Amino acid sequence: MGLYRRGETYWFTLMHDGQRIRESLKTDNRKLAEKVYAKKLVDIVEGRYFEATTARTTTFDEMVEKYLSKHAHSRDGYTKKPLLDFFGGMMLSQITTPLVADYQDERLEEVKEATVYQELSLLRRMFNVARKRWKWVKDNPVSDGDLSFSVGSRNARDRWLTVEEEDTLLEKATNPVWLRALLITALHTGMRRGELLALTRKDIDFPRRLVRVERSKNGEKRSIPMSQTLYETLGTIKVQDISGTLFPIAIRSLRAAYDETLAKAGITNFHFHDLRHTFATRLVQNGVDLYRVQKLLGHKSIAMTQRYAHHYPESLRSSVEVLDACYKSATLREECN
Repeated sequence: MGLYRRGETYWFTLMHDGQRIRESLKTDNRKLAEKVYAKKLVDIVEGRYFEATTARTTTFDEMVEKYLSKHAHSRDGYTKKPLLDFFGGMMLSQITTPLVADYQDERLEEVKEATVYQELSLLRRMFNVARKRWKWVKDNPVSDGDLSFSVGSRNARDRWLTVEEEDTLLEKATNPVWLRALLITALHTGMRRGELLALTRKDIDFPRRLVRVERSKNGEKRSIPMSQTLYETLGTIKVQDISGTLFPIAIRSLRAAYDETLAKAGITNFHFHDLRHTFATRLVQNGVDLYRVQKLLGHKSIAMTQRYAHHYPESLRSSVEVLDACYKSATLREECN
């Protein structure tokens, strides 16, 4: 019982409330192992150890199944479907407030605000039960103050990358090797995360320089012209997956790599879905009309596109400079007369 060495690393084992706990401390340094062991003991006594362990070993699907078997409301069976499509297979510890915000942003493009509110309400209720009754998690990612959780919050999100932030992000996106290419593809197409992960080699038309989205969330196909940067980037990808998928990556792997790269780049308050936001906003800031941006994003209505249309004050300057030209023209006419 207690601290012991097993192979090259230290482990600990003990009995607590009739349950044996055994875990590697992941170090071969005795002093460090003693410090980590002491912290584990405090966490066990205060109940935090079991919360963290359960969150790392329990899937979202298991939480949904147990919750609905005991606490389901009338529409929960239907409401759970998009939640399972997005979070299914993830461990509870992997579901964070930024990830929930990504879900919220993506769903707002396809369904009404009230529908998203209903889905987030169910998600919040499930995590509340998992936290308060089952002690599976310590925090509720839907109740975090940074997440706008209300009907009418559609236009609350206002974040895109500056050119300097984008340069830094791509510079730090060196590990895993596929991350930089995926980020460039997102920034130069405005594709949703699910569309990016479903992209295959046959969807890339190099002769015509087009990226085809065959499986869109709204069921409609679209083609996106390639920039030179994107053309060169996609040309370097060697497809190794038997399905032909360009980025055969699990959502949890992408999330971990993306969060780590954001930290390295010192970029805060930036969700993965904001890459799509950046694509649209940059186009609008450089004079591309909303109708074309709508078609590139695959929106059914221009109202969806308008929430991405942000301007720097300088990008609007040319709009008012036409007034100077008007006044000058009027003065010239007077002088001629």
